[in-house]
Amino acid sequence: MIYFCPTPIGNLSDITMRTLEVFEKVDLIACEDTRVTMKLLSHFNIKKQLIAYHKFNEREKAEELIELSKEKDIALVSDAGMPGISDPGAVLATELIKSGVEFNVLPGANAATVALINSGLNTDHFLFYGFLNSKSSARLKELDTLKSFPYTMIFYEAPHRILKVLEDMKTVFGDRNVSVSRELTKMYETTYRGKISEVIESIHEKGEFVIVVEGNTKEEEFDVRALLIEKISNGVKPSQAVKKVSAETGINKNEVYKVSLELKENGDA
Repeated sequence: MIYFCPTPIGNLSDITMRTLEVFEKVDLIACEDTRVTMKLLSHFNIKKQLIAYHKFNEREKAEELIELSKEKDIALVSDAGMPGISDPGAVLATELIKSGVEFNVLPGANAATVALINSGLNTDHFLFYGFLNSKSSARLKELDTLKSFPYTMIFYEAPHRILKVLEDMKTVFGDRNVSVSRELTKMYETTYRGKISEVIESIHEKGEFVIVVEGNTKEEEFDVRALLIEKISNGVKPSQAVKKVSAETGINKNEVYKVSLELKENGDA
């Protein structure tokens, strides 16, 4: 059997009894960083054989772990939180299913859900996005696809990019409500809440961050067809009119483009 075992995201007391029981009984533990896992195991006086399973070798190691699981019980862990969520593990789960091999996923610590509840923002529906692109140009395009999304969004971010990412969010989303949590469950855990502009001014410390952003709550209903006709009749080229209407309304550019094609077919543009 292969067990996907969540580990604490900061406070070691958050480990589950079930995870410790699995650690005790398995033959080996596949881990993202053997040094990090060794510290965790030492804290609980557990000694096990460790094997490295990280983002640089997860595809080749997945096959090896599947073969080993025919004779051994294996626990899979990441450095913190749930393996497979913005950490190695998803590839192995896919390959196990393809191979018809049974596996078991244990519940436990997860930074995204902790930050979501901590934010005070709407939890009825939400999107976990994970990490955005590290390059600003690509990141802005990603955010643009989410601009009209009506539900709360959750992102992970590294300390050296946090302010740049928040600036990009403000540029694309506008000055929405946001909650930024750092070092969750650790001694210096902090959460900043407010408008994006306010939070940007408040953050000075470093750490691992979770960003929770309010969805698009605008209730305006735009007549895209009328807006396109107005701009085109004023001399704006159709392609530029599509971009302008998308930017002004927050409606996805592809949706606006479809309306422009209908106008063209009907001879209205």
